[in-house]
Amino acid sequence: MSYKKITLIIVLLMSSTCFCQQLYFEFGTTISSFDYENSNGQPLDNLLSKSKTHYGMGYRQTINASKTLFLSLGATYNNYGAIGSEATVDNYFEWDVSYLGLKGGLGIKLFELRDLTFLANVSVASEFLVRGTQTINNDVFNLVGEEEFNNNILFFRGGLEMQYPVSRSTAIFVGYSYGKSVLINSAENAEKLNLNAHQFGLGFIINLPKCYCSY
Repeated sequence: MSYKKITLIIVLLMSSTCFCQQLYFEFGTTISSFDYENSNGQPLDNLLSKSKTHYGMGYRQTINASKTLFLSLGATYNNYGAIGSEATVDNYFEWDVSYLGLKGGLGIKLFELRDLTFLANVSVASEFLVRGTQTINNDVFNLVGEEEFNNNILFFRGGLEMQYPVSRSTAIFVGYSYGKSVLINSAENAEKLNLNAHQFGLGFIINLPKCYCSY
């Protein structure tokens, strides 16, 4: 199925009769690890993860009468990083990259425990490299716009979320997700970088006016 068809389905679902419309804002920590191959197809095994920040905001609504399914569409700004070395040639490596993305997701309410609500989430995001550097020893290379480096990725994520209402119109949430990237386009005989990310987030959910929703 093409990206245009997926986008059309999301728009149609979100424009249908809804039971609860919300805005969400999120920020947190990303612990990323890299699967890297150089232009000769050789992997670099000695890579260590780094902690970076991530941000997100968007729109969410229920899509069933029992208010247990949620569809979301939003924007993300994710930072990823890794460091490593190759002792045989005495090389030091470091990556520091930032991606701007458009994310669509589906959430399902699992259960409630007093005022706490627990959900499971899955999402897919198309992310574009907006800032990035690759350091090899003392040489720093700008990755943005380089044809030999993947600047566009798909990121698939799944995770858990816990919500707590602070008023009739606002709730806070904490969540965890794990995701892996898939390259959308990459030239032959080019460097390839696949990302793995653990994300821990804190955020706010705000009900839009005339929204009748219980958390």
